[in-house]
Amino acid sequence: MGSDCHVLVFAKAPQPGTVKTRLIPLLGPERAACLHRKLVEHALGAAVAAASGPVELWCAPDCSDAFLRECAGTFGVSLHTQPDGDLGTRMGHALGRALQVARSGVLIGTDCAVLGPEHIREAAGALAAGDEAVFCPAEDGGYALIGLTRCDARLFEDIRWGESSVMDSTRRRLRELDWRWRELETLWDVDRPEDYQRLLSARLLDGRVT
Repeated sequence: MGSDCHVLVFAKAPQPGTVKTRLIPLLGPERAACLHRKLVEHALGAAVAAASGPVELWCAPDCSDAFLRECAGTFGVSLHTQPDGDLGTRMGHALGRALQVARSGVLIGTDCAVLGPEHIREAAGALAAGDEAVFCPAEDGGYALIGLTRCDARLFEDIRWGESSVMDSTRRRLRELDWRWRELETLWDVDRPEDYQRLLSARLLDGRVT
């Protein structure tokens, strides 16, 4: 195997009107897209700073977006296109690919401004220590990080992505699969106006978007 761990970052192209849609009434489409770009840069910075293994940027809808291509060069990461399908299908594909060449894979999105390199390192360490799965649950009921040493499509099937039941459904699936897993610190995403105000109060991402 080429590396003990691969770190995967899932990111959408920052096209105004298609990202951070729940924040558009507050920020407008252009500023919401600007916030998304800052969050992408934050996630890539955390992934690289973790130094847990090679970093892959998985792009949606494809790898043609100029900003994402620029990020790949700036951060020195490889570019990959997310396949078609729901979030579970796409995550399962990416993690499965990573596990073909590495002992473990850690996947993060770009919604969580408080996810740092320490969370990625802790996740990689848990997997190296013998856990088969690791998560950073999110306050909204989903998760901000998933790491695996094995991949089974059943972990991602019939999950209501984007709803508050995601982590609970995933726990039930893990018990059915009889996997050993660990849950790390619960984090919070920046999706709603109240999350943006919390982001400002926490003085993250260099303050306001312009």
